[in-house]
Amino acid sequence: MTVVAQVTDGETKLRSVNGDTTSGWKTGGMVSLNLSQSSFTNWSAGGLNSIGINGLLSGFANYHKGNSTWDNMLDIGYGLLRQGDNAQFIKTDDKIDFSSKFGQLASKSWYYAAVLNFKTQMTNGYKYPNDSVAISRLFAPAYLIGAIGMDFKPSPKITAFIAPFTSKTTFVLDDDLSNLGAFGVTPAVYDGNLLRTPGQKVRSEFGGYLRVVYNQTFFKDKSVSVLSKLDLFSNYLHNPQNIDVNWESIFSFKVNKYISATITTQLIYDDDIIIKVDRNDDGVVDDADGAGGPRIQFKEILGIGFSYKF
Repeated sequence: MTVVAQVTDGETKLRSVNGDTTSGWKTGGMVSLNLSQSSFTNWSAGGLNSIGINGLLSGFANYHKGNSTWDNMLDIGYGLLRQGDNAQFIKTDDKIDFSSKFGQLASKSWYYAAVLNFKTQMTNGYKYPNDSVAISRLFAPAYLIGAIGMDFKPSPKITAFIAPFTSKTTFVLDDDLSNLGAFGVTPAVYDGNLLRTPGQKVRSEFGGYLRVVYNQTFFKDKSVSVLSKLDLFSNYLHNPQNIDVNWESIFSFKVNKYISATITTQLIYDDDIIIKVDRNDDGVVDDADGAGGPRIQFKEILGIGFSYKF
């Protein structure tokens, strides 16, 4: 299976740039498309026919003039996979990720900065092989982070944004999921089978935020690159010792101008997200599986595909 990287590609700065030095704007982007297919006919060793497609549209518009900077990035990714002739397509990637950061030079390596970041998805998500009940939808969840702090840029390879004043808002704009208390919102209250209080659809947190980005290329032709992004958030108002973690890394190996291979990893931990384990291994998570709890989420992706920079 081939999928595209989910790390924010605008941050790599490894794509071509159309610069306008007069206005101070630099814009660019990348389109990536990966296809995979396998077919078996009378194959004695067995196997399933499969087809997969994954795409990514990533763009940025950055402004830098005098002591002011304004960086804007948008990533949209989607992927589908079908295994077996009569099987339906299942989702392998789905994201909308927009971020905007404004900075004003404070000293040699420090900037006063404000960040706005919004993330959500486009279509329903399911816990396969059970595809009858959606566990996520458009704007369920969606995350909005607004932060004010300092941006430390000691070199082009590494930056650290430190924000002691950060607002994190979680949206679950779906009745079924909000009533279940999905993604950390308060669940509904029932009186027998009668709904007494609907589930919370918006959850607000206030705390501290740290974001570290490491970006490095190797060899003269920049054929190998590493980008690692670590986000940490602590809610001052509730269990501040339980830190939310989102750590994404991408290792890129350039084959030629249009073909590249990538290895992507993502680790997530959020104490407010309760995850049940399918202990019966039947594709259904029910009461027999227990109440569940917060767990480390991990994803690894290997992909080879076509990409074009503009």
